[in-house]
Amino acid sequence: MWQPIMDDVVAKTKANIERFGDQFPHVSLNDQYQLNDNTDWTDGFWSGLLWLCYEYSGDDAFKEAARRTVASFRNRLDNQVELDHHDIGFLYSLSSKAQWMIEGDEEAKRLTLEAADVLLNRWRPELGIIQAWGPKGHPENGGRIIIDCLMNLPLLYWAHRVTGEQKYYDVAVAHAEISRRFLVRGDDSSYHTFYFDQETGDALRGGTAQGYRDGSTWTRGQAWGIYGFALSYHYTKNKAFLETSIRLAKYFLERLPEDLVVYWDFNAPVNAETKRDSSASAITACGVLELLKVLPADHPDREVLERGLEQTMKGLAEGYSTVNKPGAQGLLERGSYSVRGGNAPDDYMIWGDYYYMEALMRIEKGHKGYWYE
Repeated sequence: MWQPIMDDVVAKTKANIERFGDQFPHVSLNDQYQLNDNTDWTDGFWSGLLWLCYEYSGDDAFKEAARRTVASFRNRLDNQVELDHHDIGFLYSLSSKAQWMIEGDEEAKRLTLEAADVLLNRWRPELGIIQAWGPKGHPENGGRIIIDCLMNLPLLYWAHRVTGEQKYYDVAVAHAEISRRFLVRGDDSSYHTFYFDQETGDALRGGTAQGYRDGSTWTRGQAWGIYGFALSYHYTKNKAFLETSIRLAKYFLERLPEDLVVYWDFNAPVNAETKRDSSASAITACGVLELLKVLPADHPDREVLERGLEQTMKGLAEGYSTVNKPGAQGLLERGSYSVRGGNAPDDYMIWGDYYYMEALMRIEKGHKGYWYE
């Protein structure tokens, strides 16, 4: 049942290769993707979408376009362009690492390992965290973690497997552990961010950058946690990470609205104007698919996860996909970047498009994404 949608994804993405040229899509404005010269945290998702379309279709046009993005990422790393953040895994797992996985390209492998070192340099041993944003000692962000970083840890786990160097693994595990302790609440909801005192290392408070309020549950943050902890379980086989991912997933799936695609924050007041985040639903679909790969048939939570996955994919396909809009640039409508900030609160998101196609590839082709070997 998914093949017509996947064929539509391929057709739209191929049209976008010509539209975008050597630039990278981020979010949309007036149904047009806003482009950049590989300077944003989201640019790896375009690479990943190209690689997925190549693997699905076999069309060399996607491969050549994806290779050009990897060359751009080489330039970005060599010139240290906008890399002072933790989103290095989003950038390089889906570009150069994907190329290494698909083609066995040794230069792509070297580039990915260099990127892992960039991420490793954000480790703050005195605090036991990977700093999310900004330079070391930044007055606001120097002691700050965010839940999104869980999706960047696979780059470090992979670097450990490839090189055998323990430092990558130890940092990834330590950050996953502190994230589990401080970002996940007792009711299975999550904070977006958490602050630590830069002088003492003491835990200070949870907060948010993009959610409704500090104590609310930003749905995309919850989605990052679902998938991120599932991937940490893949690499470590630490059952605490698996259990945490399941807890977060059940919380998410038990709160689906009537049309099965979540609002932007689980605590935002709901009315006719409340924004959605289709990208959060797409990320969660991938995370749940990862969970279902490892849970036994008789696991007590398997049924609720399977039902929630089916509902989520149904909601995306029937209400949010652009499959019946052949001229559309994006694949999923009604994503939200930053509702509070008024930045693309109801638009296409390139990461939403990527995760939607990854979920489809997982379902139809048994694909595993580009987060591990």
